[in-house]
Amino acid sequence: MMFRYRTVLKGAALALSCLVMAAPASAADDPKVPYWASIRPDELNMRVGPGEEYQINWVYHRPNLPLKVLRIKEAWRFVRDPDGAQGWVHSRFLTRRRGAHVIGKEPADMRESGEPGARLLWRLAPGVTGLLGDCANGWCAFTLGERKGYVEQARLWGAGEP
Repeated sequence: MMFRYRTVLKGAALALSCLVMAAPASAADDPKVPYWASIRPDELNMRVGPGEEYQINWVYHRPNLPLKVLRIKEAWRFVRDPDGAQGWVHSRFLTRRRGAHVIGKEPADMRESGEPGARLLWRLAPGVTGLLGDCANGWCAFTLGERKGYVEQARLWGAGEP
């Protein structure tokens, strides 16, 4: 009986060592910084340091708000938001699904296709956040709820290279 118990423990230790060896590989799957990510939940705390013991600097209530990931420390990401605020968020609250945020002082035109003369569908207020699609020739597919169209890439924070 003792022999069987040691074998089970040895097998468990081997399985655990495989998991430990696999951990760095999953961390290596993270893209090189900087990269774009978006807020996943309805509420996200940005902290002054990489841990839950650090003070909360901002609380976001904007799912799909794009954040630029600048640094990685274990499960924490140092990010910048569209207004320039920087801090740490836990990676489990981020998604790689691309969001975009309308920037500028005037409303942005959402058009039927990615051309300046295309039919105007809506005018989007600065600060509106939606889902980003493919970008080409200076225009990006943009979805805001049920509304879909194209917005100039220069008017979207979160589009283009981070």
